[in-house]
Amino acid sequence: MTYADLFYEIKGKFMGADVSDIHEHLAFQFNIEDEEAGGAFYVEVKDGVLYVEPYEYYDRDAMFICAPEVLFAIADGTMDPVAAFTEQKLRVEGNIEKALRLKEIIEMKKAAQEKSLAKKAADKVVDTVVKTVAKKVVEKENKKNKK
Repeated sequence: MTYADLFYEIKGKFMGADVSDIHEHLAFQFNIEDEEAGGAFYVEVKDGVLYVEPYEYYDRDAMFICAPEVLFAIADGTMDPVAAFTEQKLRVEGNIEKALRLKEIIEMKKAAQEKSLAKKAADKVVDTVVKTVAKKVVEKENKKNKK
């Protein structure tokens, strides 16, 4: 995996989080330690909008340093960032209080995904019901027209 591959996959995992309720400015830099996919990128919340860009962020609140697999697990929500820090899989430099807000962003993304999945499931049920009713109406009309 190259840095570009890693970045675009991670960006997809972060984007979609509804951060409109976060009214403070947050800026996190991620330094990925890997021979092939290593590099830096940032996640910023500014005016309730999430930005993920493939650059260093010098005026950051916190910097996270980890291996790609740790970052993917955190971004997927399968690894708690606090647990990763405690287990020394994730290093954090900077404002720890603001760094803890990363978990909130990940939870917002997870909630947005769950809401999207629930909407898709509801839409599928409605679509099935509509098709079933329409089919029965057509069958009834066909029977009526044959008589």
